[in-house]
Amino acid sequence: MRPPQPRVVVLAGGVGGSKFTLGVRAALRRLGAAEATVIVNTGDDLWLSGVRLQPDVDSITYALAGVNDTERGWGRAGDTERVNEELQAWGAGWPWFTLGDLDLGTHLARTGWLRDGLTPTQVLARMAERWPLGIRMLPMTDSEVDTHVLLEDGGRLHFQEWWTRHRAKLTPLAFENPGIADAAPAPGVTDAIVSADVVLIAPSNPVVSIGPILAVPGIRDAVRETSAKVVGVSPIIGGRVVRGMADVCLTAIGVETSAAAVARHYGARSAGGMLDAWLVAEEDAAAAPEVEAAGVRAVVTPLWMRDEESSAAIAEAALRA
Repeated sequence: MRPPQPRVVVLAGGVGGSKFTLGVRAALRRLGAAEATVIVNTGDDLWLSGVRLQPDVDSITYALAGVNDTERGWGRAGDTERVNEELQAWGAGWPWFTLGDLDLGTHLARTGWLRDGLTPTQVLARMAERWPLGIRMLPMTDSEVDTHVLLEDGGRLHFQEWWTRHRAKLTPLAFENPGIADAAPAPGVTDAIVSADVVLIAPSNPVVSIGPILAVPGIRDAVRETSAKVVGVSPIIGGRVVRGMADVCLTAIGVETSAAAVARHYGARSAGGMLDAWLVAEEDAAAAPEVEAAGVRAVVTPLWMRDEESSAAIAEAALRA
């Protein structure tokens, strides 16, 4: 008799989240298991030139649909920028934040549906009808809780301006999501976590990708209380962040850029934290005893996501853990 297949939930955001989600889908297909549910960070969202952008939602959707620009790591493959050039000629938008023409089509469709009264959850379900994604996607919340960066000089910027325009070079003091204390998990989010067999925390930015998801009231408690095993994948390899400026974010909240420190940041479920197990890169094998000392089982395995095959191998290691 075929053994029961796991019900899997993934918390994800950013490019790391999209690559990992591809791997999870491939791994589950090999097992003949049901589709995973991916709970996506919406803290990166913003209004720009009158349209609603959801960068993490779109990155994961495009990756699953096979239409993403793998070289840039964001946007649509083969996109053009004629509309963006016209916006710049009008002095509209942000000159340092490019909207591709195909990508803008997504934003216009989303904005129209939101104006018609659909919720972000309903919009994402409608988007998923276009392509066979093989993954059930849910936003973390239907509320607008865009991430803001509080700066050392007393200023405040939307996360996208700090990240994209300034390349995280302005020293942050803290990251905030105004309104998140009054937000609620999107429909289906807590039910998916509570009924899961495995909850996977993708190798996404712990502060601005996974942090906002866990900050939505009810989600952190659901992860702590679920009977599922909770397995995280380190976003640190060889003592360095794999992509972007996550080290700047970690420093701002007082967390060292190391596999063990990020594991401690999430914490052991046995001590009120998130994790039962933590995948550590081979380059960081020496950190495994430190992770174990924090009450989290350490699993040393290759963590470079070079393609779908290597991402699937990581997902399989996480499921075995």
